[in-house]
Amino acid sequence: MSVPAAACGIDFGTSNSTAGWSRPGQPANSSLLLPLEDGKLTLPSVVFFHAEDEHVSYGRAGLADYLAGYEGRLMRSLKSLLGTSMIDEHTEVAGRALPFRTLLAQFIGELKRRAERTADQPFTRAVLGRPVFFVDDDAKADKQAENTLAEIAHSVGLKDIAFQYEPIAAAFDYESQIAHGSREELVLVVDIGGGTSDFALVRLGRERAGKAERRDDILASGGVHIGGTDFDKYLSLASVMPTLGLGSRLHSGLEIPSAQYFNLATWHTINQAYTKKSWTQISDLHRSAIEKDKLERLQNLVRERAGHWLAMQVEAGKIALSDAAETTMDLGRIAPGETLVLHRPDFDRAIHGLVNTVESTVSNLLRDAGIQADDVDTVFFTGGSSGVPLLRERISALLPQARSVEGDRFGSIGSGLALDALRKFG
Repeated sequence: MSVPAAACGIDFGTSNSTAGWSRPGQPANSSLLLPLEDGKLTLPSVVFFHAEDEHVSYGRAGLADYLAGYEGRLMRSLKSLLGTSMIDEHTEVAGRALPFRTLLAQFIGELKRRAERTADQPFTRAVLGRPVFFVDDDAKADKQAENTLAEIAHSVGLKDIAFQYEPIAAAFDYESQIAHGSREELVLVVDIGGGTSDFALVRLGRERAGKAERRDDILASGGVHIGGTDFDKYLSLASVMPTLGLGSRLHSGLEIPSAQYFNLATWHTINQAYTKKSWTQISDLHRSAIEKDKLERLQNLVRERAGHWLAMQVEAGKIALSDAAETTMDLGRIAPGETLVLHRPDFDRAIHGLVNTVESTVSNLLRDAGIQADDVDTVFFTGGSSGVPLLRERISALLPQARSVEGDRFGSIGSGLALDALRKFG
C-alpha cells in the first residue's frame, strides 16, 4: 500500500517566503518551518538575473549579488503583480522578453525545490497562503489573482492545492502554543505583511484545534491592500525623494514632474526608471532645474541602477524607526559622503493616512462581527511590518483591554499553513 505524499504549507510573501511541513509523530515544540537558505527559515522573495552568464540567484544571495555590483536585473515584491494587469505582461531580461507569470513560476518553483531538499522528499500537495483580498473591492479581480497563483503552483508540480487566508493560518500557529486546559480565547490576528494588512477574529483553544472543520470558529476576516512596501514608499516620498528633486521647481516655475520618483519609491516599478525614455526625461529636467544638485543625485542613481539599493536603505530606515526616534541613512552610493537623518515624527506623518485606513478596517471588522472591544481577549501581531509603532498604538487603543502577543513576524503564517496542510491532506 502506497503512502500518500506529504503536504506542505507555502507562504509566498511580498518580501519574504517560507515553507512548512507538519507530520504525524513530529516532536512537540519543534519548528514546522523548513530551512531555505543557509540554514535560515525565510527566503527573501528576490530574483536576480545575471547579465553576463544568465545565472539566476535567489533570496539573500540575489540581494548580495546585486549589492556587489554584478550586472543584471533585480526583481523583488513579486507577489504585488498578482491581481494587476502587469501579470499578463513581460519584462526584459538579458535582451529577451520574460513573462511575469514565468518569473513567478521560477521563484515559487525554487521555493518548492528548496523545501523538498530540506525535507528529503517531494511535495505534490500544498496549502498556499493568500491575503484576505489580493485586490480591494473587486471580487472578480481577486478571484483571478487566486486562479493565477493556482495555475503557477500547478505548473511547478503541485498537483493538489488548497488556499487559506494568511491571518487564519497565523491563528492556527498561535493556537498550537496555547497550553492544554487553558480557557478559550477570542483572538484578533493582526497580520501586517509586505503588501497587505489582514485580520481575523477567531475563537481558539487547544480543545478546538483538533476539529477538522473550523468555519464556525472564524467570526470574521478582512483586509486591505496596505503593507510594509507602502510604508517604505511613503517614507521615501516624504523624506528621501525630495533630496533627489521631488517637490523642487524648474526655471519656468513649474514643479518637477513626480512620475520618476513614484517609480523609484515603489518596489515593483523601480526598473521603469532605467529606460532610455526615462533617462532622456531626467536629463531634460536637469537642464531646466533650479536645484541642479538634486537632479544630479537622481541622475547618479539611475546611471548606477541603484534604485533597489536606495529602496533597501529606506526599508532599513523604516525598521530602525520602529525602535528609535531617528536614524541615519547612507546616501554614499549616489552622493559620496552624504547622509540623511530620518525622523519618526516625519515617518508617522507620512503614513498617517495609511494607518487610518488600517484602523478603520479593524473597526469595521469588529462592528460587522457584532463584537465589542472588551470581548477580545488577545491581539496576536504577526507579519514583518507589525512592529511599526504608530500602527501598534492605534490598534492597541481600539482594544485597550486585550493583551498583546508577539508572533513570529516572518514564520507564523508558514507554520500555520503547515498545520492546515496536515489537517486538510493528512
